[in-house]
Amino acid sequence: MTNDTPVSKVEGIKVTSDHLRGTIAEELAADVPVFSNDSYELLKFHGIYQQDDRDVRTERKRQGLDFDHSCMVRVSIPGGILNAEQYLSMDKLCDAVGNGTLRITSRQGIQYHFVDKGDLTSLLSTLNHHLITTLGACGDVVRNTMCCPAPLADPIRTDVQAYAHEVAQRFRPRSHAYFQLWLDGEQAVTAEVPDDEPIYGATYLPRKFKIGFAFPGDNCVDVYTHDIGVVPVLDGDCLRAFTLLVGGGMGKNHTNPDTFPRLADPLTTIAADKLFEVLEAIVGVQRDNGNRSDRAQARLKYLVHGWGIERFRAAVEGRLGYSLPDAEPVVFAAADDHLGWHPQGDGRWFLGIKVSNGRVIDRDGVRMRSGLRAVIERFSPGVRFTPREDVLLTDLADHDRPAVEALLAEHGVVPAERWAPIKRNSFACPALPTCGLALTEAERVMPALLDDLEAELDALGLGGLDAHVRMTGCPNGCSRPYTAEIGVVGRGKKSYDIHLGGEPVGIRLNAVFAQNVPRDELVNVLRPVLVHYRDHRHDGERFGDFCHRLGVDRLRGELGTERWVRTPRPTAQTGESR
Repeated sequence: MTNDTPVSKVEGIKVTSDHLRGTIAEELAADVPVFSNDSYELLKFHGIYQQDDRDVRTERKRQGLDFDHSCMVRVSIPGGILNAEQYLSMDKLCDAVGNGTLRITSRQGIQYHFVDKGDLTSLLSTLNHHLITTLGACGDVVRNTMCCPAPLADPIRTDVQAYAHEVAQRFRPRSHAYFQLWLDGEQAVTAEVPDDEPIYGATYLPRKFKIGFAFPGDNCVDVYTHDIGVVPVLDGDCLRAFTLLVGGGMGKNHTNPDTFPRLADPLTTIAADKLFEVLEAIVGVQRDNGNRSDRAQARLKYLVHGWGIERFRAAVEGRLGYSLPDAEPVVFAAADDHLGWHPQGDGRWFLGIKVSNGRVIDRDGVRMRSGLRAVIERFSPGVRFTPREDVLLTDLADHDRPAVEALLAEHGVVPAERWAPIKRNSFACPALPTCGLALTEAERVMPALLDDLEAELDALGLGGLDAHVRMTGCPNGCSRPYTAEIGVVGRGKKSYDIHLGGEPVGIRLNAVFAQNVPRDELVNVLRPVLVHYRDHRHDGERFGDFCHRLGVDRLRGELGTERWVRTPRPTAQTGESR
């Protein structure tokens, strides 16, 4: 971009924000339930999205009332790792603010929904008192750093998780604004935080930026979907290097063909002691060259796609002052969900618990929130959130396992091994009624969709099918539906696109099989594909591999389902990806 290229309105807001302060303090003090449009943009950097209850929009409009405003607050938890005291403090807070639930995110964080404007200061200050922050959980910065959460007693895993934590610390905004607004100027750490931004500058990044650490052989973090994916390279029992992948991202816009999901490209393999400087150089290239005019084209994936990987590497090398070696091959054998009981290797155990769509709530006979709280209060385990919106309880003694199981069973919490495979491997984004970008439902309709799909699979003799299903209420792809074997992506108020042909390890994008499918027709449209798979698969062939081998065009031709691919009426997009 040239210096005379016009920038988006959001860029202007950042320039004049006084390092993310804007008029937030004055608006917090005002006796109105809503923030201004400028503050709406700045609040994201503080981990806050202003939203409204979309279930009541129509009725309130009929009554001549404004939206029922509230906020979503997102907690940044590097690698998803908490101690028992931190988790219990977060659990207690959701009785005081929000809707009495915690929502685990697909990036190992936590969201509070329906938080009143007047409760924000209390919520954020209490979180920070327990050394938990929302700073940088949203906004045009490096967001929550992901990492494989498995707590195995392996010094290399411990090192990798420490690297992820350090990355999170290094790339947090340095402005005093967060502490002055929410903590009365106090800081949860003693180090001085300068008001300038040595990494980001006055206008931060062109868009959000995501970094994730995988572990060799296990792609549970979907490392190819990140702006930067980091894969350790081992030499026996030593962490020798890191392979970096760049330019991944899930979001797209249904009506803009220049937007698309993309898997990251291998960039380089660098010595472990070079990691931080190379990451900073990559972020710097995006900061200075990413598109600040069109936010739909502002992610790193579009810069890498437009430039090509060689030009991008040269730009990174120019900042570093040395050449980068080629990337060594990366091979993933699995993408472990880490559910069920596992020995940690130190005489203790961890337990992975399936949380339906990440919603920690007491509902329909499953008292997940109460059950987790009871176990954590009694046994004081570590707590870790997974990239599939589930929870791990760690550091449990072998002799406590029966009591843990009994306590969870008492609360109706279903063990991982009793989940049908199609349900165990699936999750959705929150979507309605809180997300301002959602075109339709996801979390609230996913259980019924999976019930119907499970019944269909049983009827077809495919009851053990363990295909991965991911559902999202809009095309921005927060549940990473574009790498799933079955991706269900919101298209209209009650319709979805069906994507087929991804695979569980996260190294292949799927393709659109059907468009604008009404919610109550989703299983009907999938039925002939499932029958075709049952009758024509190769021995041991997964559903996603079968769909990829045949291709969606051939599938549609053989099954006579071409009518589900047509040019739809334009769908209004409600904003930018979360």
